[in-house]
Amino acid sequence: MIRAIVGGVFVAAGMMASQAGAQDVEEGAKLYQHYCATCHGIDATGHGPMAGVLVIQPADLTTLASDDGTFPVARVVSRIDGRDPLVSHGSPMPVYGPYFDGQDTSMKTPQGQPILTSQPIVDLVAYLETLQGN
Repeated sequence: MIRAIVGGVFVAAGMMASQAGAQDVEEGAKLYQHYCATCHGIDATGHGPMAGVLVIQPADLTTLASDDGTFPVARVVSRIDGRDPLVSHGSPMPVYGPYFDGQDTSMKTPQGQPILTSQPIVDLVAYLETLQGN
């Protein structure tokens, strides 16, 4: 009986971990529109309504993938979660970083390197990957 309960706990924990690591592009799109479009623009080309007043111009997020099509997951995650402190108006990028805290999960780079981040950032990165080459 105890083995069945313990086994069930491990199976449930494994299922929750795999669900937590899933990418939700639709949720990422919602997060982008709410937190990022003001600076990066609705079309993610860097021409949002706030771009004109920023000291550092927002990046064109549709051109992040390299010539071979590799999306820089680690670099994008570190910019969003604040590990790479890009500064704009004296504040670390992103302005809304604290809203993405919590719901810790991991994702992998194209090279297989795991990155610990939050589920909202996983979703946002998944959405940004869909914009490449647009």
